[in-house]
Amino acid sequence: MRVAVLSGKGGTGKTTVSTHLAALNPDALYMDLDVEEPNGDLFLKSEWIDEIPVTVSYPEVDEELCTHCRKCSVFCQFNALIVAPAMTIVLKEICHACGGCAMVCPEDAISYGERPVGEIQKGTAVTGNTVISGAMTPGEYSGVPVIKKALTLAVEYDMTVIDSPPGTSCTTVASLEGCDLALIVTEPTPFALSDMKMVVEMLRTMDMSMAVIVNKTGLGDDEVYGYCRDENIPVIGEIPFSRELAEAYAEGEMLSQMKPDIKKVLEGVWERVQAESIK
Repeated sequence: MRVAVLSGKGGTGKTTVSTHLAALNPDALYMDLDVEEPNGDLFLKSEWIDEIPVTVSYPEVDEELCTHCRKCSVFCQFNALIVAPAMTIVLKEICHACGGCAMVCPEDAISYGERPVGEIQKGTAVTGNTVISGAMTPGEYSGVPVIKKALTLAVEYDMTVIDSPPGTSCTTVASLEGCDLALIVTEPTPFALSDMKMVVEMLRTMDMSMAVIVNKTGLGDDEVYGYCRDENIPVIGEIPFSRELAEAYAEGEMLSQMKPDIKKVLEGVWERVQAESIK
């Protein structure tokens, strides 16, 4: 079973929930696919045993063969090729490596090189979980290649917990590939609810089962509960707001080891997930 933990915006507690759920089952694989800002290891403190580079292809133009006919630039929907009378310029950072430019080139002047866009680390957490963490190179336009590469390493595990990127971007959609359940972590505030509604719309487009965990209860209002009730989305866990928990989080401590009531909440969530009782 593959479970994705996601949120409408950053800072709702997505990483807190995903790391703690994984820690409750040391046999589970934990994947940090929030590749722009992976921070699950602040809690899991993994010992890394492998680093895997992630590369993507980009076109290289042989100027001796190129006639500057512009067929490649006309074909490219991402404007990654600029054809001038005397040379062809490749903007490799925005190339999507579809291969179409080489296919339409009448002179076979285009070949492909490889460039790094990120890396994946694999190791073991202090909790015993196997951890796979992806990180994109700063300045890249998309972390999707890193996420797709990371997911190819997760095929051998019976249970996988994924820390997805926040929001509804392409990286979020990519991290949900093959998932059986989406757990949405939100806060009881109008801002968090507004962003959560976009996540719900995305998940329904993908026809994916979902449930909600409300973090920092005791703040804000009850509007999120009314929305979940109206939309028939189960709320399967609540984590109360407390300064003590915030301080522990800031120091990278596992909250479930510190507060028995928090551990009980997360154990209840985990039981629901394992029983596949969320429809």
